[in-house]
This record gives sequence, C-alpha cells and structure tokens, in this order.
Amino acid sequence: MKNIFYFGTIMPIIFFFIMFTCRLIAESYDLVILNGLVIDPISEYEKVANIGITGDKIAIITTEKISGKIIIDATDFIVSPGFIDILADNSFSPEKTYLTMEKYKITDGVTTVLFMHGGTDDAKKTYKYFQNVKHLTNYGYSTKVMNVRTRCKTIPDRLKLIQENLDYGNLGISHSIEYQPTPYKEMVEYAKLAAKNNVPLFLHLRYSSKEKELDGVQEAINLAKVSGAMVHIDHIHSTGATYHMQTALKMIKEANQQGYNVNCCVYPYSYWATYISSTRFNHGWQQRYNLNYDDLTILGTGEVLNKNSFYKYRKQYGVIVAVPEGTMSLDELFFPVLKYSWSCIASDGGIEKEKNANNHPRGAACFAKAIYECQRKHMPMKNILAKITYVPASFVPCKQMEQRGKLQTGAIADITIFDPKTIQAKSSVANPNQFSDGIKWVIVNGKIALENKKIVGYYGKLIKRNVQKQNIKK
Repeated sequence: MKNIFYFGTIMPIIFFFIMFTCRLIAESYDLVILNGLVIDPISEYEKVANIGITGDKIAIITTEKISGKIIIDATDFIVSPGFIDILADNSFSPEKTYLTMEKYKITDGVTTVLFMHGGTDDAKKTYKYFQNVKHLTNYGYSTKVMNVRTRCKTIPDRLKLIQENLDYGNLGISHSIEYQPTPYKEMVEYAKLAAKNNVPLFLHLRYSSKEKELDGVQEAINLAKVSGAMVHIDHIHSTGATYHMQTALKMIKEANQQGYNVNCCVYPYSYWATYISSTRFNHGWQQRYNLNYDDLTILGTGEVLNKNSFYKYRKQYGVIVAVPEGTMSLDELFFPVLKYSWSCIASDGGIEKEKNANNHPRGAACFAKAIYECQRKHMPMKNILAKITYVPASFVPCKQMEQRGKLQTGAIADITIFDPKTIQAKSSVANPNQFSDGIKWVIVNGKIALENKKIVGYYGKLIKRNVQKQNIKK
C-alpha cells in the first residue's frame, strides 16, 4: 500500500515536470535567428547557433532548435551585436535631415548613433522634438560646448548650462578646440565637470599641424590627469597624430598605465574632409598640410577647386571639401591604433541630403568599409566587431549602453546580420549617397528595421543618462 501511495503521488509531479520542460523547449519567441555564426566579442562566444528574441531582449542563444513567430535564416552570415557609432554627425537642420542620416547609418549596419563630437546645447528642446518623431536607429547626444560658449559669455554661466544639459540626460561633454580655440584653464573646468558627473569629455584636438599636433595630444592627457575624467580623442589619425602616430600612441599608453583614462577613435579612410570655412584653412594651410587648391574636392559633386573657387566657397558656411585619397595611410595611421584596447572605430560623419550630399562617404559606409579593410589584414572577426560594438559602448558609460554592444541573454536585441564575403562600402566622394553592400538584416530593440537594404520599421529609442528627477528644472 505504501508503494502504491508513493507511486500515485510522484507520478503527477513527474508528468507535470515533463510537460513543463517540453513547453519550454517548444517555446515560440517573437523573433528567431537561425543558423548564423553568432559572435559576441565580450565573451568571445563564436558558434553557429540560434537566437530567440522576446520583446526587445535576447531570451536565448542556443545550438538547439527553437521556433518563433518571425524567422530569419542567417545561414552563411555573421550575427553581430548592432554596430555603434559614437561619433555620428547631423549638424545642419537635424529636424529636417535626421531620417536621411539614420537611413544611411542603418544601411551600414548601425543600430545606435551617438552625437558625441557635437550634440546639443538645449537637451530639453532637443528631446521634446525628437522623442515625438519616428527613428530608424537609437540616438543620443553630448553637450556641445561650441554652442554653449556662443550662448553664454562667462565661464560660470557656461558650466551652469552644461550641467543643466547633463541633468536632462546628455551623455557627455564635447568640444572642438581647433575650430573654437579655448583657453586651457577653461578646458580644465569642463574636464572637472565631466568627472563630477561621470561622463566622458570628447575632444577634437587643438592642433592638426605637423609641428604642434602632439601638443594637442598632451593637452588631452593633461586634462584627464588634472580632472580624473575619461577623455576621448576624436579621429586621432586626422587631428592629433597624422604625422607622429607612434609617439602619440606611446603617450596615451603611458597615461593609461598610470591609471588615467584616455581613449580614441579612428575611421577607415585615407583622406579627411572638413568645412572649407573652418580655421583649418586659415592662412598657411598649404604649407601645413602640403596641399594645394586642386587637391581639394567638393563632396557630393566631385568639383575640383582652383584658387578662385576656393575663396568663393570659403565665404559660404557649411561647404565640405575632401583632401586626396592616400593623404592618411591606413597602414600607418589606422591599423596601428586598433591594436590597443582603448581604441575604437567611429565615423565622424553623417549623410544629410538625399541627393549629392555634401558629406564624407564615411557617413554612409564607415562600418562596412572597416570590416572589409580589417578582413584584408586578416584580423579575427571577433576583434573587428569589438571595435564597432562593445568598445565604443564602453566609452559612453550609462545604463542603456551597458545593455548594448553584446550578444548575451538579457541584452537588448540590437543585432546586425551581414555577409562577410560581400560586405563593402559603396559610398564615394562624387556620390556619397550609396548604401553599403552585404548588410542583410538590422534589428533594433528586438524588431526588424532593415531587410536587404529596405527599410521595414522604425524602432529607434533615445539613449540618455539616468538622472535624479529633482535635478531637472521644470
């Protein structure tokens, strides 16, 4: 009788356990990605596997069979964390041009665009507008010191306005010292404010000439030392170390070994471009950069300049010119930077017009070109992906970025699926408005936003810091 009672009691429990287990195995996810080479650069997980997504999060990564409401067959493709561009640019009329900019980002595999080179000086107004319109990608802002200095005449007022922007959720502080020269003592105040708020200070350095560029690198290091802030050097190969890269890298390496926090980014192009009206083209530019008028080309049209057209465009605010391809050697100025853990890839660009955009091709093709160029150098794919996913995410410390740049259970499902055999840039100086090849699917916050170069949904969200509500003025 005792055995019969035991059998009658335990069997329902076993039956329930079996049924519950079967239900879990057969669970249907909102979206599944099957048979892709899943690479998570953080854990170094690299297997042909399946991913199940529920809501906006990764629910499972497994080699077992899974099912879902929507199925992507990623056979022969790489499944990567969504690419993160921390140096996106959308400076002119962003309310009118942001969707164009985001379109050329998502077709390059980018799921998150952060404007850490510029940004906004009015977070309240910016957030109010952009949170009420649709987005292809996630987006976030730094606090643009150039604009703050134009609005406010005293340093205390400037610091107050920057703090207000940080209190609304801005991700950092950014300044372009070459374009708006600023006393070092004032820069120290911005660095200290960054440290106080645990946000990074992003810098376009003070100098780009052969004679003085390293002074700009040293200034960035000094700011990190005196303040304790994380300091990021924007596009170090085009501003700061074009002529002395090995020395600059040694300086940064030693600073980090001493316990300071200095990092940098590069883009995978052998030529730079900037506004012809900027201080970079002040008197003496030909000697500084060993260039002439006919070395400059208008982006988007391919027009080669002469002396007369140079001065004509110099009077027009917002015209961008490119220097010749090969001005910056990738072998000397791009690949050496990527050897260090404190470096990443970022575009410093954005496409702002649908036809003949006057923008550098990197605004549309930075990440496809980076993967293509790095594969040519036989870099392991996990190392390439690290430089465009979790490393840039780590340079912008906030809770929302901690959940991105990785393929792990519980992470936000921002995912890029691409063909490593066909991925390459198409955007060019004469025609920047071209989508990259090889990007198959882009998933933003758990939903398919791009499929084979076609936009299928708008799921981007604002990325901002978590701030105490009492700090925010009504």
